[in-house]
Order: sequence, then C-alpha cells, then structure tokens
Amino acid sequence: MFKKLIMALTATTMIAGPIVTAQAQAQTYGPHRQQATRTVVKHNPHGRTVVKKQTVVRKDTHRRWAKGQRFDRRYATNYRVINNYRDYRLNAPPRGYHWVRSGNDAVLVALTSGIIGAVIGSAIR
Repeated sequence: MFKKLIMALTATTMIAGPIVTAQAQAQTYGPHRQQATRTVVKHNPHGRTVVKKQTVVRKDTHRRWAKGQRFDRRYATNYRVINNYRDYRLNAPPRGYHWVRSGNDAVLVALTSGIIGAVIGSAIR
C-alpha cells in the first residue's frame, strides 16, 4: 500500500514537473509587456462628462544580454560603469574589459570592441 502511494506521487510529480517549468519559462522569457488601464475624463462645453477607459500596453525596454553580443549602451536601462566591483562581489575584470550595469545585471564588456564577455543576472540589488 505504502509503496503504491509513493510510486503514484512520484509519477505525478514527473508528469506535472515539466508543465510547471515550461509555464514559468514562458513567463520569464516571453515578451515582457506591461498592461495598465487608464481612465480619461473629458468635460464637454454643454456640461456633459465623458469617461473612457483605455487599456495601454507598453513593451518593457529591458534587454536580455548574452555572451558574444555587442553591447550598446543606448539599449541598457540604468547604464553605469561599475568601478567598485568588489562591492557587488564581482571578480576583477581582465585587462581590456570593464563591468557595466544594465538594469540589475552586471555585464563584462570589452573596452575596444564592445563585445560582452560575461553576464551576471540580478547581481545588483
């Protein structure tokens, strides 16, 4: 009896596990959009009030950086050069590289070519 119960629970987690992780990945790596409802109130000259509800969809401007891409600071959110990399528990950059901040990510960028050497996600809080 106990063995059958354990086998049933194991089978259930093996089946449900990939579904849950696939949904989480779809939410994480899908297109990031922010949806908000905005109410517009207009007053007509005849004393009538018109109320409209509009749904505004904004695309998130956060860019996902990857090793080997060319880093362009125009697409980086909250761009800063990290001079005190030890405060963020980052390794010293190799010669010819420097750490920069893009959102909450730390990106190791080559000085001359702008090629990304490493990306550490959520390194900056």
